[in-house]
Amino acid sequence: MRYSHQRELILREVRSRTDHPTAEMICTALRAESPRLSLGTVYRDLNTLVERGDIRRVSVPGAADRFDGETAPHQHLYCRRCHKVESLYIPTQKLQDFLNACPGVHAESYSLMAFGLCSDCAKST
Repeated sequence: MRYSHQRELILREVRSRTDHPTAEMICTALRAESPRLSLGTVYRDLNTLVERGDIRRVSVPGAADRFDGETAPHQHLYCRRCHKVESLYIPTQKLQDFLNACPGVHAESYSLMAFGLCSDCAKST
């Protein structure tokens, strides 16, 4: 694959953030550094980075995909109040035990998205 300065900027931006940004958030953040960066380029490069395993796509039903620079195994929570995505660190063995308890199921991979209140919103209730 050819080197792309814009792809490197996008990768650096995603890896530097913990807020699981959308493509639009990434594009906006990088416009000062790269004024000619288009949203289409950001989407294409994000897809390439996901395919290469450099970042993860976090799909949120009914909302724009988010991107995560942390590729180590972990899950996510989507806050129904503030719409923030938080990383959840559930021991892999606990998730595997849960899947093993489902009769007739042989899961080859999984991605858990919990829905509820993030830690900040839960404090304010």
